[in-house]
This record gives sequence, structure tokens and C-alpha cells, in this order.
Amino acid sequence: MIKLFVGLGNPGPDCESTRHNAGFWFIDALARDLELTLTPERAYHGLVARTQVGGKPVWLLEPQIFMNLSGKSVAALALFFKIEPNEILVAHDELDVVPGKAKFKLGGSHAGHNGLRDIHAQLGSADYWRLRLGVGHPGVKSEVINWVLKKPLKEEREAIDDAIVGALHAFSALVAGEMDKAASLIHTSEPRRE
Repeated sequence: MIKLFVGLGNPGPDCESTRHNAGFWFIDALARDLELTLTPERAYHGLVARTQVGGKPVWLLEPQIFMNLSGKSVAALALFFKIEPNEILVAHDELDVVPGKAKFKLGGSHAGHNGLRDIHAQLGSADYWRLRLGVGHPGVKSEVINWVLKKPLKEEREAIDDAIVGALHAFSALVAGEMDKAASLIHTSEPRRE
């Protein structure tokens, strides 16, 4: 069962629309779906919302410290509320997946993603779930930093938003601990644009 949904991004209006903030876009969409408002919580270094699903608490978190320190925020909330790594879902931008697609998995390496690297370090574990939101790759490794810190093209952003809508369909399965069902919904969802 997922108890903590985390979206990775960089705080501030300059970063808001950049590819690196795809994780924030997911949490924003989830908060809208659940009719929740994210509010600043200094103790957790982020924007937080809490709700109940089936009588159990579920948390949404957007760390408001820079990406490479994200683990400080995630660990502070997880440790306080005794949330295990395998009860955490981290949504983040993924270079190796095309815009419009999302991938879901448990554990694995951080693959050079600084937010994931810090979460690994702060939790002392890689065994948390990831929602990998495709932002595409610039094709050249030296361009990666510029790529993730720029806005996607309009059609790319629409494709990423579609993938987020598709992933939201898995929310009930995620909080129920039906991970195979959640994976199937995330990997096969093809939302239609109106």
C-alpha cells in the first residue's frame, strides 16, 4: 500500500514549467483529483497534503528544497510517520522514456538522477516505488542538464500531461496495495485528449 506520494522538482517560478518538475506536475494533478490543497510544512521541507483512504492516512509531498536534497524532505516525513520505503511512490522525470509514456517499478538504481540519489541516501534504501514520467532525451549526454531545466515543447507537455492523467487512474490500486493492477493501468493507459 502506498502511504506517501512524492513528486520531485525544483522550487520557484523559474523552474515550474521545466521538464525536471514533471514529478510536481503529477502531485499537483493528484491533489486536484482528491480536492486537496498542498500547504507548506517546515518540518518536512515541503508542500504537504494529507487525506484518508479507507480509514488510513495518505500523504502527498512536494519537497521545496533543491532536487539534489529531496531525500531530506522525504525522509523527514517518512521517519516521523513510520512509513516504510516500499510504502512510498516517487514520481520523477525520466530521460529514457518518451513523453506521453510512464513506467512504474519498485527499486533499482538512481541512474544518475540527483533527486533519487539523495532519497536512496536519506532512506538508506532503494526499495521504494517509482513513477517514471517520460520527458525524452536530447540525444547527447552533455545536453542533459540543459534539457531537463528547459520547458518541453507544447506537444511534449501535452503528452506528459496525458501520461499523468493515465497514471492517476492507478491511484485506488496503489493505495490498496494492488501493485500488479497499478502497473497494468499505468503501462496500458492511453488517455484521450478532448
